[in-house]
Amino acid sequence: MNEYGLKNPNASVADLGLKNVATAYWNLSPAELVEDTILQGMGELTDTGALAIDTGEFTGRSPKDKFTVLDAETENTVMWGDINIKFDPAKFDQMYTRMQAYLTNREVYVRDAYACADQRYRLNVRVVTEYPWQNLFANNLFLRPTNEEIETIQPDWVIVNAPGFMADPAIDGTRQHNFAMINFTKKMILIGGTGYTGEIKKGIFTVLNYVLPQHKGVLSMHCSANIGEKGDTALFFGLSGTGKTTLSADPHRGLIGDDEHGWSDDSVFNFEGGCYAKCVNLSAEKEPQIFNAIRFGSLLENIEFIPGSTKPDYDNVTKTENTRVAYPIDFIDNSVEPSVATPPKNIFFLTCDAFGVLPPISRLTNEQAMYHFISGYTAKVAGTEMGITEPTTTFSACFGKAFLPLHPAKYAELLGKKLKDNPDIKVWLVNTGWSGGSFGVGSRMKLSYTRSMISAALNGEFDKVKFEEMPIFRLQIPTTCTNVPNDILNPRKTWKDTAAFDQTASDLASKFVKNFAQYAEGCSADILSAAPSVHEVA
Repeated sequence: MNEYGLKNPNASVADLGLKNVATAYWNLSPAELVEDTILQGMGELTDTGALAIDTGEFTGRSPKDKFTVLDAETENTVMWGDINIKFDPAKFDQMYTRMQAYLTNREVYVRDAYACADQRYRLNVRVVTEYPWQNLFANNLFLRPTNEEIETIQPDWVIVNAPGFMADPAIDGTRQHNFAMINFTKKMILIGGTGYTGEIKKGIFTVLNYVLPQHKGVLSMHCSANIGEKGDTALFFGLSGTGKTTLSADPHRGLIGDDEHGWSDDSVFNFEGGCYAKCVNLSAEKEPQIFNAIRFGSLLENIEFIPGSTKPDYDNVTKTENTRVAYPIDFIDNSVEPSVATPPKNIFFLTCDAFGVLPPISRLTNEQAMYHFISGYTAKVAGTEMGITEPTTTFSACFGKAFLPLHPAKYAELLGKKLKDNPDIKVWLVNTGWSGGSFGVGSRMKLSYTRSMISAALNGEFDKVKFEEMPIFRLQIPTTCTNVPNDILNPRKTWKDTAAFDQTASDLASKFVKNFAQYAEGCSADILSAAPSVHEVA
């Protein structure tokens, strides 16, 4: 076995049980990984120098094929179910033995990296990949240690990723040939049968969602974060389509991170060292920061080219709508380095309410903040997915249900504690969806209005205005906002048929209550008290 590259001289892939690989390449530079990818016929350069590859059969995560090992460590801590699927520890060991055999006489790429920009919570990660472009992804998305650190680094967690290895459900106990599995006792993640790189990123995010809240008192969060010139931090939570990336990208505020963060007693910090941005319909006009970050060193996934050129066609979704680009965070001009800031002054829960019920902005009590955090609501509209012909509710606990090993109340209670300890923090519910009626009747909230309302919250304007309470959801609505018509602020006043509004609001409240029932047993009375009043009328 040969091992090349910069590494801890005392380290070897043999230590991981990979004794028979042909060659292990350690911590190659982005240029070397790009070169290897092209030489192996796995990718090509675009007109801006970014490396474009295809992830193969899978162009997104496969939640039904993500498993967690059930053992003494996890038996009574993990919230088992359709998100955290049990896996036998003996089957995990058998799977790894089979992966080791598969990698015999093959080249592998090893990356030493870490998660958590706040060094007090640093988690060292060693990533072993079958393909060079996967290693480039790991380089871009995780934090990058210095060469001096690499010479002594010891991994806290190990990821072994072999897309070419196919599981056999009859032998391995999986659902099908692809899998991603986490072993919290052995501190190892195995990924096979899929080339989708997001499984690497979200595997470690799941680990942090388990470790930090339980053992460090740190709230792990699926959100973006930025900071103003006066040092005021803001957090933006939201599911796909709510405007999280667009609204947190502000040329007048520094970017802490776009996706995963921790909130300790005295800091907000990025878990990652890069961004994994969607590329569908990307343009220099709409998303200039992302567009300009696509250059040499970036990794483009599953895009199509304009025929006869190496220019990406971001409007072409023939392969998938989930086209992506992975790049280091310093490819963004106004990124903050290190990606650490003070605790937040403002928190925004973004929702795209296609029913036209929720206010464009409202202030939440601490109890409501915990309730809406657990709910993680948005709505999909007709045409966004096959089979959806009318607005459909979507709830994702803590705005990241797929990555939560613990009961959502664990995260919400930690949020509530931090809000109680920091009474000056304001939490806002922002509806970027419909006004004046549901989808098909009303109209989408203007982005300029939403930006003005967020600016008003950030600069303290709402501290000086009166609020009125919205019935049923009992949300506090500001009565005025600079550059926003007053009659937009209260959704009931935008509907021509107020009786129809009241019925729609009551129906949506019922959906909230029904969804929350699955978590009620683990929630405190304070959280439960913030539920909307289903039978209340305006």
